[in-house]
Amino acid sequence: MHEQVQEYYGKVLEGSDDLQTNACCTDADMPGYLKKALANIHDEVLMRYYGCGLVSPQQLQGCRILDLGSGSGRDCYVLSQFVGEEGSVVGVDMTDEQLEVANRHLGFHAEKFGYGNVEFRKGYIEKLDELELEENSFDIIISNCVINLSPDKEAVLREAYSLLKPGGEMYFSDVYSDRRIPQTLVDDPVLYGECLSGALYWNDFHNLARKVGFSDPRLVEDRPITIDNPCIETKVGHIGFYSATYRLFKIEGLELFCEDYGQAVIYKGSVEHNPQDFLLDKHHLIPTGKVFPVCGNTYRMLNESRFSEHFEFIGNWDKHFGIFDGCGTSLPFDKDPAKKSDSSGGCC
Repeated sequence: MHEQVQEYYGKVLEGSDDLQTNACCTDADMPGYLKKALANIHDEVLMRYYGCGLVSPQQLQGCRILDLGSGSGRDCYVLSQFVGEEGSVVGVDMTDEQLEVANRHLGFHAEKFGYGNVEFRKGYIEKLDELELEENSFDIIISNCVINLSPDKEAVLREAYSLLKPGGEMYFSDVYSDRRIPQTLVDDPVLYGECLSGALYWNDFHNLARKVGFSDPRLVEDRPITIDNPCIETKVGHIGFYSATYRLFKIEGLELFCEDYGQAVIYKGSVEHNPQDFLLDKHHLIPTGKVFPVCGNTYRMLNESRFSEHFEFIGNWDKHFGIFDGCGTSLPFDKDPAKKSDSSGGCC
């Protein structure tokens, strides 16, 4: 599988126009400050980019970032502008042709930015332990439409967890499916290279994330993928594909479900480029200055990460009020005793 992917991204594809589907495509609606940073990137680096959007979490100044599957280095060079001279970015990729492009323009970008804080290493993202990267040393790990290409996704997540600092996060975009992919499609080199047949069924991803320690995966944004290629559409049949961005925090002891302790936060509006509100995930767009009720896990994600100084925290852990339904979970039982279940039988 490694050889197929290296062949596809190193020799078959010569530019983003050679992709046969839109599974990996640039987000045209990105904010102005990202477009400005993107304009500073060398043309060849941009041309050899195959990601899905631009992965850029908030509050990056001074951070140490690892990019899994960095390709031609586009995201590394963009984020190096936001971490600044005190931060650093390490890109990992297995494809020689992509690494050659990335390394060829180190000097160009160092001169453009006034400092050099990017490096690239050759390796496999499921074997990060072989790259002499220090455990608990990265603030953020990103990846852009790459993990679906890995034959061992659990190893990728496990290695990422070990490299993150406590309170750090993995923030990444990838392709997911609404059901498990048949092996016959997984074995198709074009479908795999196009980021489709290697996609994880979303529920399998959630279970893998929890298994390695990322207890509460948070979906930030998503969109359905329209393949727009009749031949490939026929092959995949009724399988639905989605491009999605998740954030996974390395915080020990997060609960499996969102629990209500009567807690709340107030966003100060102080995160750069986010004066009006702060987007934690799809269920939490937190307005500046408003008392915003949160579950225990959300409270800890904000309180035990790089975002803590940007919030006021209200409440403690003294009293539990049951499940917190503001995160997409709810009480599984009917509150109305008159409402009858459609099923018969049971345990009582």
